[in-house]
Amino acid sequence: MVERLGILGGTFDPVHAGHVAAAAEVRAVVGLDRVLLVPAGDPWQKRGTVVASAALRAEMVTRACEGVDGVECSTVEIERVGPSVTADTLEALGGTDRELFLVLGADAAANMGTWRRLEDTRPLATVVVMERAGEHADPPGPNWRWRHVAVPRLDISSSELRARIAAGRPVDGLVPPAVVRFIKDRGLYTSS
Repeated sequence: MVERLGILGGTFDPVHAGHVAAAAEVRAVVGLDRVLLVPAGDPWQKRGTVVASAALRAEMVTRACEGVDGVECSTVEIERVGPSVTADTLEALGGTDRELFLVLGADAAANMGTWRRLEDTRPLATVVVMERAGEHADPPGPNWRWRHVAVPRLDISSSELRARIAAGRPVDGLVPPAVVRFIKDRGLYTSS
C-alpha cells in the first residue's frame, strides 16, 4: 500500500489557524493519508527575520496539530544540518511506499524560480498549490505535476501575529489555544 503524504513546509513563526485549516482542507480535497507540517530548520531565504528557534517553532507546530486528524509535525528539516532545501526534504521523506505531494501557497509557488535544486524537486512530488480568492500560480516550467486546490481565506500572517503579541494584543482565535498558551508561557514575541 502506498501512503499519499502531503508536505507543507514553512517557518511557522508562529504557526497559526490558517496553516492548520489549509493542511486539513488539502488533505480532504486531495485524498491524502497525512499532511506533515515541516518547520524550516535553517530558512535561508528568511535569515535574520526568524524570531523563535527551530526547536520552539517545532513545539508550537506539534501543539497546533494536536487533535487534527491526519495533520502532524515533522522535524526532518530541523534534524538536518544546513539550509532548508525542499529537494533535500522530499528525498528524506520519499520512498517506494510513499507518493509525495508538496503543498505550497500561491505566493511560495510563484517564488519557486529562486529555489535551490529546483529541477531536482520536479520528479519528487506533485505540487499542490493552495489558492485563496484571487490567488493563482503556474508551474515554473514544463513537465511539473501541478494541482490547484481552493482553500478558505483566513487573513492571518505570522508577522502580524508577532506584532500583535509584541503590542500586548490577543491572538486568541487566530492561533490554536495550545500554541497561545505556549507563547505566553515562554514569553515569545514580546518586546521585552
